[in-house]
Amino acid sequence: MKTFRSLFRTATLALSAAGLLASQAMAMPVIAPDQSSSIVLAASDCYAIGQQVAEQNGGTLAKASQSTRGGQPVCVIVVLVPGKDGQRPRRSEIIVPQN
Repeated sequence: MKTFRSLFRTATLALSAAGLLASQAMAMPVIAPDQSSSIVLAASDCYAIGQQVAEQNGGTLAKASQSTRGGQPVCVIVVLVPGKDGQRPRRSEIIVPQN
């Protein structure tokens, strides 16, 4: 009985892993790059901007979200800056234009 359970469990895990890998392979579209265009447009990423801001402030990134302020797209970055003398980290919210 234990052998059957062990075999069944192993088979179930193997089938689940195979299904996961197959679904991931099907989900990734293969797109050939267009050689005629030499300019590639890249959108700003609030998470990447947040990591840079956190590094500049000596803290860790807690949250990065996109918002609109005054009709302009901005990134709202929340950084946790370590406290002095073992105190709690400070929460600092920084608004950065998304360019």
